[in-house]
Amino acid sequence: MLRSISLALLISVAVSFSPSHNSPLKRDFGLKSAEAKDAPPVNIGWDSHSPISQIPDSLVRPGDGPEGNTPMRAKFEKMCREAQIKITEAIQEIDGEATFQEDCWTRATGGGGMSRVMSNGRVFEKAGVNLSVVYGSMPQEALQAATERGVDRAKGMAPGERVPFFACGLSSVMHPRNPMCPTMHFNYRYFETDGGVWWFGGGTDITPSYINEEDMAHFHGTYKKVCDNHDPTFYPKFKAWADRYFVISHRNETRGLGGIFFDDLNDRDPDTIFEFSKEALGSVVNAYGPIVEKHKDDPFTEKEKEWQQIRRGRYVEFNLVYDRGTVFGLKTGGRIESILMSLPLTSRWEYDHDPEEGSREWEFLQACKYAREWI
Repeated sequence: MLRSISLALLISVAVSFSPSHNSPLKRDFGLKSAEAKDAPPVNIGWDSHSPISQIPDSLVRPGDGPEGNTPMRAKFEKMCREAQIKITEAIQEIDGEATFQEDCWTRATGGGGMSRVMSNGRVFEKAGVNLSVVYGSMPQEALQAATERGVDRAKGMAPGERVPFFACGLSSVMHPRNPMCPTMHFNYRYFETDGGVWWFGGGTDITPSYINEEDMAHFHGTYKKVCDNHDPTFYPKFKAWADRYFVISHRNETRGLGGIFFDDLNDRDPDTIFEFSKEALGSVVNAYGPIVEKHKDDPFTEKEKEWQQIRRGRYVEFNLVYDRGTVFGLKTGGRIESILMSLPLTSRWEYDHDPEEGSREWEFLQACKYAREWI
């Protein structure tokens, strides 16, 4: 029996395992920042996020966190803020009805963030774009969760010793209503740890419910052009990396149809990698917007909606079990509402579901089991 399941219960269970936290102040979507109020002294942890009505001009403060490249920290934050404004404006325009709710917060130890979330729109069931700037120290296992498997960023540290770090990133997930419109996710981030270690990571990927060859050629083609502008080896390398990363191992299938993904990137000058990250992040709207505009009013059946909900169940499974950002946030006392923002409002799980061979659903599942080239 097909059953539509609200994720409110799942989220409430996750929150119940952490101490209570202050609810952030909520206000209508605004684009201009202003001076911030001082945050009260709090301890690092789940309740360390203090709501503010306006975010400061910068959450990067010289002297906070481990010694490192403060100009790069500030430049990366500025890039993320500008992209957050551009992307949320574009998604709001595509939706035509709903607006983004904005929550801002700081931590006494340094850093903070801004979440912009839209729910129950005409086109988007849920969409969110989160900015975070984080200073602190983390267990070595959290650092391992935040980086590519096998990369030892804590080399030389004593067992159990915590790792001072700085992290800045912008992340997003868009869940449209229409099953002919794909879900889209991106995350671009910059990390520093004690001892001058730094790296960039990120990517943009797409998760449709049905295969549309033209859409996939547009999405992947957009990011191939971005990659080729910086290094012709990037697209084949990062496309294959995405195909490996977004695997739901217990299902032996991918979450969606890929895109680009990279991590622990520090093999060239940081300003060079910054420019690549900036162009990749700046291409989100061009890669995704036309696909949603094309399909937002497509007719669909109840069966097609049910299939979309089943695929969203797979999305939930990946995010809660395997996603590197989710694991990192949970291990470092991140803001729970922001961490779980990526989950759809509804999804479904059907016992032993097996699409009929030759159907469009079966064809999509084959693409999730056997990676394909789209351009």
